[in-house]
Amino acid sequence: MQATRNPAIKLCSALLLSTLTLLALPVWAQHPGPDEQSGMQWRLIGPFRGGRTVGVSGTAMQPNVFYMAPNNGGVWKSENYGVTWEPLFKGDENNSVGDLEVAPSDPNVIYVGSGEGLLRPDLSTGDGMYKSTDAGKTWVHLGLRDSQQIASVVVDPHDANRLFVAVLGHPYGPNPERGVFRSTDGGKSFEKVLYKNPNVGAVQVALDPKNAQIVYAVLWAGRTPPWSMKSENTSINGPGSGVFKSTDGGNTWNQIGQGLPSVAQGLGRIGIGIAPSDPMRVYAQVQAPPDFGGTYLSDDAGQTFHRVNHEERIYGRGADFAEVAVAPDNPDEIYVASTSFYRSMDAGKSFSAIKGAPGGDDYHRIWINPSNPKIILLGVDQGATLTVDGGQTWSSWYNQPTASSYHIITDNVFPYRVYSSQQDSGSVGSSSRSNDGQITLRDWHPVGAGEHAYVAPDPLDPNIVYGGDVTRYDWVTGQSQFVGPQVVGDQYRTNRTAPLLFSPADPHLLYYGMNVLFKTTNGGQSWQKISPDLSRSNPGLPSTLGVFGSHENPLHHRGVIYSIGPSFKNVDTIWVGTDDGLIWITRDAGKHWANVTPKAMTPWSKVSMLVASHFDDQTAYAAVNRFRLDDLKPYIYRTHDGGKTWKLIVNGLPDNASANVVREDPEQKGLLIAGTERAVWYSTDDGDHWQSLQLNLPQTSMRDLVIHDNDVVLGTHGRSFWILDDITPLRQIAAAEAADPGYLYKPAAAYQVLRNTYTDTQMPKETPAGQNPPDGAILDYYLKADTRGPVTLEVYDAAGRLAFHLSSADQPKPVDPGTLNFPTYWLRPPLALPSNAGMHRIVWDLNYPAPKSLRRSAPISVILHDTPLGPPGPSAVPGEYTVKLTVDGKTQTQPLTLRMDPRVDTPIAGLAQQFDVATQLVDDMNRTFDALQEAKAKGSKVDALRKLNSALGAAYSSIYGGQYGAVSALAPPTTQQMSTAADLHRQVLAALGH
Repeated sequence: MQATRNPAIKLCSALLLSTLTLLALPVWAQHPGPDEQSGMQWRLIGPFRGGRTVGVSGTAMQPNVFYMAPNNGGVWKSENYGVTWEPLFKGDENNSVGDLEVAPSDPNVIYVGSGEGLLRPDLSTGDGMYKSTDAGKTWVHLGLRDSQQIASVVVDPHDANRLFVAVLGHPYGPNPERGVFRSTDGGKSFEKVLYKNPNVGAVQVALDPKNAQIVYAVLWAGRTPPWSMKSENTSINGPGSGVFKSTDGGNTWNQIGQGLPSVAQGLGRIGIGIAPSDPMRVYAQVQAPPDFGGTYLSDDAGQTFHRVNHEERIYGRGADFAEVAVAPDNPDEIYVASTSFYRSMDAGKSFSAIKGAPGGDDYHRIWINPSNPKIILLGVDQGATLTVDGGQTWSSWYNQPTASSYHIITDNVFPYRVYSSQQDSGSVGSSSRSNDGQITLRDWHPVGAGEHAYVAPDPLDPNIVYGGDVTRYDWVTGQSQFVGPQVVGDQYRTNRTAPLLFSPADPHLLYYGMNVLFKTTNGGQSWQKISPDLSRSNPGLPSTLGVFGSHENPLHHRGVIYSIGPSFKNVDTIWVGTDDGLIWITRDAGKHWANVTPKAMTPWSKVSMLVASHFDDQTAYAAVNRFRLDDLKPYIYRTHDGGKTWKLIVNGLPDNASANVVREDPEQKGLLIAGTERAVWYSTDDGDHWQSLQLNLPQTSMRDLVIHDNDVVLGTHGRSFWILDDITPLRQIAAAEAADPGYLYKPAAAYQVLRNTYTDTQMPKETPAGQNPPDGAILDYYLKADTRGPVTLEVYDAAGRLAFHLSSADQPKPVDPGTLNFPTYWLRPPLALPSNAGMHRIVWDLNYPAPKSLRRSAPISVILHDTPLGPPGPSAVPGEYTVKLTVDGKTQTQPLTLRMDPRVDTPIAGLAQQFDVATQLVDDMNRTFDALQEAKAKGSKVDALRKLNSALGAAYSSIYGGQYGAVSALAPPTTQQMSTAADLHRQVLAALGH
């Protein structure tokens, strides 16, 4: 069946730029009619630092082409040896991926198994198999929807329609759709060919390199418990694991592997690798206790094994890393993926690390080109990296925006910074807007917190940032100091994402959640415990553990505080939620606590996010995640009476994606925004009904979001950070729906910020970069229906001068590439005003009409797909403006406030003086231009006029930038500039006979 595709994503990449005209998108909302939010678009800001990747593949037929699948990052393709990567999952495909395989006989055929294929505390699930027959351009869903975790896919090297799939199954519960599946019709149907029971899944499947009828499979009986503190290897192993083999194409199977550890000896996950040059040679990486774990070798096609290496650095953390690959031309040359990438030239007896770092890059998957063993592609915690020279040099993973975020927050500087932790890579603080026109590696930096930490910028000092458990980072010095309440010991329990945040009612007060709640008012120099243990005294063992819980003592596994919701109205009111299913409130700053848990919440229901209302002290919202109980349904609760009663508010949310976060808009009461495991949603009626806010976002895990002034800032767990600029339309939906024939939204205040201050040669287009916010005023309008006549949008200043005009009847003049001395991919597409039904967004660049010019050129300060041709019009002066929308002869207006960049101290009078000089120069440029055209028509000499027009352009350029942007400043004109402008004006008057 053809996978349903998100029409919003079909917009061309140029439309992702917020500065362009944004077309109305198809309906997402539940009510009929065009969307009132469809003209908005999310922008990606990075970081471009890859995330954990367990799916990689290439093709010997095309040695320059590679594919990778980061966990929750979808599928990506490189056609240039990893220099750049392009996302291929652009519709509603599930972005959680466990493995992918390019058919060796047809490089256009790609199979993808969704679900991470790992047992970890931060995983996301998939929804089955996907296939592409056009090298990733389009995708169809094949089946196995209830598999949740597909760990391995292998395709017959001679038949692209024959494949085997290893299904690990539900990570938190039993299910029958697990084991090894076979398809002989290209995935149209699947047959379960190896299965034990609902608790045993398949983690790997492999084919004999010389005989595809010989199939190997690894079964793994593992279950992730609901408690998962900071350890990665938290899965519980059970009976049923082992290596199996079929010699008749998967019809019948026998367990092999005599000499491997038994379940009784602690056997866990196994990874196998078969030597292409000698298929009798089989290697196994075995997870087991030290007496049995290690690297094993078989020379009889897996019938018997013996251990050849027991180094913990090689086999340790086997639940995460069990990959072993054999060189195509040498059965003694093997590679192992672990916390480093290891190579052995003596059949596993000794290993040397050929890639890695002291902190542990953590390597997961290995693909070796069968025709050229020097080409190796790796799936790593930091993304994908490849070598073409046998490991001497490697491609960068700093070109992949696939970071996995846990929690996100912003500070109060301008432009604001976005903070988060990144799984496997530490923390990051990134600017939401770069002076350089686009957000690159120069604009973000670690802030001393861990890879799965909360980050808490100090509201009183933006140079100080707290994070983790707990560190204090100083932007000025770059130093990070530990200031947490527990230095050593285990008196208090903590989770891998322990909540850390400041009180919005008292910026001196910092809270930190373990199994008790701590506070500090002196930056962590001392802490005060303000609660008892708020977890359940005996949370019990969930029934979903089944046989895996037979030896577990529930008293050894207790919960912790997972979310803190300080009141915005009263510093003494604090809400707290635990990861074992409790909600508490204190009204006296922690002296007394009341259990206000909703009656429907059971133990191990994780309170993922708990937030207090901005508008009253009785209201709170809770996003509750029951994924760890094998329940993917979303749960969002609301209380208006201080927790006495709660209402489940999930109408409109799909029942296959857990809820991770809910936030309340601080300005518009009743406007909520939520993030689930697949999408972002909004409600304008306090959660009674939900509608999609997905727009151009990929379908990935939305872990956290915050509303910063007018923006929604989103942290995904696999596709980095995104910002939805200016949610004004969401705050004015009711007014827009009532308007006829159209509605002009009252715009948010705009800031006069320079487009790009990087005045030298820019980075090449291959350099990855996030988008800056629109460089101007965002003007939104809504049309109830397609209009009969032209639509016009205008902006007037306080003096009544027309600053901006755009009509739907305008015909933008195309740029002739033959007139340019650079490629057109740098250019900003022309602005057009839509007249069709729906919500539309236009950005006025805060320039008055541009002067007439004999030659239009681009500045050296280019931005890919977003560089305007100059010269620009004079820059608008901060102050009050009026926006005017005319639809079918009916006109409406809204006020617009333009503010100065807060970092610039130029007085308004100085900016007005700059505007006046520039306006006079523009007027003189226009007059001399018209005179030139008239003289040409008469056949008169134009040398003097041309020289005068050129001089005017040079004077204008000195104000707004040499080459129209190479040097620019919002500053009063110099004495020289004013004198030159005045002298040129006199020359214009004389030349034109005035």
